[in-house]
Amino acid sequence: MTWHPLPLVAVVAAALAATACAASDAPGADGRIVVATTVSPITSIVANVGGGRVDVRGIVPEGTNSHTFEPAPQVAALLSEADVVFVNGLQLEEPTKDLAQTNAKDGAVLVEIGDEVLPASEWIYDFSFPKEDGKPNPHLWTDPTYAARYAEVVKDTLSAADPDNADYYETNYQAFLVQTEQLADALRKDQATVPDGDLKLVTYHDAYAYFARTFGWQVIGALQPKNFEDPTPQEVARIIDQVRAEGVPVIFGSEVFPSAVLEEIGRATGARYEDTLRDDDLPGAPGDPEHSWLGLMRYDYTTMISGLGGTTEHLDALQVDNVAPDTAEYPQ
Repeated sequence: MTWHPLPLVAVVAAALAATACAASDAPGADGRIVVATTVSPITSIVANVGGGRVDVRGIVPEGTNSHTFEPAPQVAALLSEADVVFVNGLQLEEPTKDLAQTNAKDGAVLVEIGDEVLPASEWIYDFSFPKEDGKPNPHLWTDPTYAARYAEVVKDTLSAADPDNADYYETNYQAFLVQTEQLADALRKDQATVPDGDLKLVTYHDAYAYFARTFGWQVIGALQPKNFEDPTPQEVARIIDQVRAEGVPVIFGSEVFPSAVLEEIGRATGARYEDTLRDDDLPGAPGDPEHSWLGLMRYDYTTMISGLGGTTEHLDALQVDNVAPDTAEYPQ
């Protein structure tokens, strides 16, 4: 497998060209290139740009803690077939990356998207991702401005790997870019309806740091510590003190990882406990329009804004369909 410096397009094209004549490295049986992806928001973005012209296969099951995910043995077989592997990077999926390095076929390309779009000078460290551990917060996809840059990397990579369909990928990318811009615009309008000073987040997991930096929210704290185990009594006490000091009206838990501790913090402080926020678990069922990156982010933003006393008419009006009409539901 090829790991690459920039420029990305030249590296992908060279890697794929090196194996173009080898039967064992040909695209999938139906002629499409095989693309492996990790967390579901990335899988959704790739599926939107690639549409029906690529065979997209997700690796990390929804509802799984991506930070502690260990790929099953059968994932090695998938990685041995993939022409392109997209991971988030920023040290999120190291076991999967290691497995890809061991099992990839010659000429396959691995793209760490987060590392492509975010220089180290802009990394964020926080409660779950302290700087002394060297792992930055990897959750760029909760910020639509970064999701747009993810889609651009995907478009460039697929176009280099499959130049015959480059115009198709460009068209889908442009449509997805419009969606991210519409989402950001609706978000800014609706968050303005939240009472002054209440754009504050206390969450189960530090998934909104980049979003907060871009859109002017304040992350007060997160319950889940860096080792992803239960917080210590001292950590819980610190969060209680912060919630009281900041006058936080709502604390947000995870639908996938319910937390009795957050519920108790709510009782101790008088803050309402909202337990349905999602980090990377897409809403709805496979095949539903909202089962997508855009559906995920609209769900989270409306949950946060309405929970904090705002209204969400602009977010509610967004269409969340895939931009490519021939996008196939991707297997996991």
